[in-house]
Amino acid sequence: MNIYLVGGAVRDRLLDFPVLERDWLVVGATSEMMLAQGYRPVGKDFPVFLHPQTHEEYALARTERKTAPGYKGFSVDANPAVSIKEDLMRRDLTINAIAIDEHGVLIDPFGGQQDLQQRLLRHVSPAFNEDPVRILRVARFAARYAHLGFTVAEETRLLMQDMVSSGEADHLVADRVWAELYKALSETTPAAFFETLKSCGALAVIFPEIQALFGVPQPPQYHPEIDTGVHSLMALTQAVKLSEKPEVRLAALLHDLGKALTKPEHWPSHHGHERKGLPVLETFCRRLRVPKAVKTLCAQVMEYHTHSHRAFELRADTLIDMLQTIGAFKAENHLDDFLLACEADARGRTGFEARDYPQADFIRAAAQTALAVDTRQALQADLKGPQIGAAIQTLRSQAVNTFKQQFQSMSSVSHSS
Repeated sequence: MNIYLVGGAVRDRLLDFPVLERDWLVVGATSEMMLAQGYRPVGKDFPVFLHPQTHEEYALARTERKTAPGYKGFSVDANPAVSIKEDLMRRDLTINAIAIDEHGVLIDPFGGQQDLQQRLLRHVSPAFNEDPVRILRVARFAARYAHLGFTVAEETRLLMQDMVSSGEADHLVADRVWAELYKALSETTPAAFFETLKSCGALAVIFPEIQALFGVPQPPQYHPEIDTGVHSLMALTQAVKLSEKPEVRLAALLHDLGKALTKPEHWPSHHGHERKGLPVLETFCRRLRVPKAVKTLCAQVMEYHTHSHRAFELRADTLIDMLQTIGAFKAENHLDDFLLACEADARGRTGFEARDYPQADFIRAAAQTALAVDTRQALQADLKGPQIGAAIQTLRSQAVNTFKQQFQSMSSVSHSS
């Protein structure tokens, strides 16, 4: 048998990217041969084994034949006669179809090295169109490498467009979509993921709630970029600069979903879009099976991002209600994540990218002030049930109101000096 290093490890080595994991391809072997050498089987759909010492994955060379729609509609042939070229031919992109043999020699039958040099994401063969997940993978690679100048080859974009038109993208299942989305949000330029999907028509099929934002105008005095879809991707880009957490980035991206529901006759105003978007977010999260904690943060940012922007103007009791609702008074809270997503929204506008967001420090200080309140008098009073909670809220509101007055007084002094 012959063993080759394949896939991402080869690609990233050639790009001088850190190689996080290595995948190996075995040509000329059977499952029985692998088992006899101590490899442990782990593959469900095709023969994959873990090395007995390194625990790295070793897959038998295979070919695939399309038998039904969707990404599971394949029959797999992993017999020992399958060649290295035949295996590489079934891969998605040329940059992922390069192998290195045990002597360090590159096997590159489809021009992957040249595409790496030309910064192109190009499909290996027409068989690309047999697996709808590849649409998402190309978009994710765009998100990973856009900052290096990578673009999708026009012939590949057209093939992806044909896949969408033929309905192949309709067979994507929630688990795979969420997995690819989460990975894309972790990449360097996640906005490129959505731009790539939009360019081939897949955004409208896979993420219709996001597609609906494009073409919806906003007031130019607040949003010089005007288009809500453009603003949403700008907010996502700012979130990347502020946080490595995919959930913060997603919350920044989705915060304005409600603006797509505004009737055109009311444009560019979007009164009440914060709450109007919540059912849209619910549909999005239910369809993709988004984890509850991620959905909760997205909902909080959606409903209260305008409150955050107007923090200096809010009444103390309104600010306390917001902090209470988003769980800021709990020992385990996500106030910082909430504020980072709100800051990304504020900065995700043309000309506002470098603007400070003092509201975040103000809200944090208000939360700390409220938490420092001695609540014993409410607990010791002759109160029951909800009355205790209301009394604590009142005490916290009073403390925050005093803090707010002191803050405004200090701000006036600093401005006058």
